[in-house]
Amino acid sequence: MPQPEMQSDNHPYRRKGPVVRFFKQWDIQLMAIPALLFIMVFSYIPMYGLLMAFQDYSLFRGFLDSPWVGLKHFEMFFAAPEFWNVMRNTLVISLLKLCIGFPAPILLALMLNEVGRKVFKRLVQTISYLPHFLSWVIVSGFVLSILSTDNGSLNILLQKLNLIEEPVNFMSEPKYFWSILVATNVWKEIGFSSIVYLAAIAGVNPHLYEAASMDGASRIRQIVSITIPSIMPVIIVFSILAIGNFLNAGFEDIILLAGNPVLREVSDVIDTYVYRIGIQNNRYSYATAAGLFKAVISVLMLAGANYLARRSGNSLW
Repeated sequence: MPQPEMQSDNHPYRRKGPVVRFFKQWDIQLMAIPALLFIMVFSYIPMYGLLMAFQDYSLFRGFLDSPWVGLKHFEMFFAAPEFWNVMRNTLVISLLKLCIGFPAPILLALMLNEVGRKVFKRLVQTISYLPHFLSWVIVSGFVLSILSTDNGSLNILLQKLNLIEEPVNFMSEPKYFWSILVATNVWKEIGFSSIVYLAAIAGVNPHLYEAASMDGASRIRQIVSITIPSIMPVIIVFSILAIGNFLNAGFEDIILLAGNPVLREVSDVIDTYVYRIGIQNNRYSYATAAGLFKAVISVLMLAGANYLARRSGNSLW
């Protein structure tokens, strides 16, 4: 019986150039063109605007005629009196979101995987991921209503339990802001983020659980020894992306929840600072310099996280 011909490196198709292969796969390549155009128009072409960070940019002069000032705006940003407070808030809020918000959907996925009743499991999934589709305007209004001193649900509950005598104005106390912000983010995103981990858990070989059960392993032991190691590649990839976005402490959630100027001391992060000082005051070069600083640090953190993850055999590149 004749054996099928194997496609070696000397196969005629493989010897053809990339242009010929492109046209032979034109239908597949055509599907990628809209995504490439989207990235080009909205990601790469706007990078031309980074020139403003090194200019005293003027809307009337444009990029070509605006005077070049080198690192002037970076020096102004580092020397600004708010710099260290902004960096502290950015790092603390980002660290809290990473340490609490990142493992939360993993724990939810592990718990949902242990639920035997499908109806209850689907109900919990639906309820948990619906907040993701709500805008931050609605979510912030919901949170402000709950924490309000005038008939706010939380204050009424605490008074009923005799834990407080007078309503607490949570949104005017800086010491409560970080907890409220992180808790709101976790509540909004935990369900939707857990979908990926649930899909990864569904791909684990069920025979592994059967063998572990026959050996007397408890459910906790099976989770630790089988489930978590099996989904570890997914966890590592998402951890790399989370570290790359570490300095993105938030914008919409902070702007909407921290409407009180009293909270600026603990709520002002790089993004809100750029918007308040740079955009609202028409200091476009200063805002671009601050944003470019954050972007460079984020790229370095992403590359470092990917380098460390590469040692485990799971990395983005």
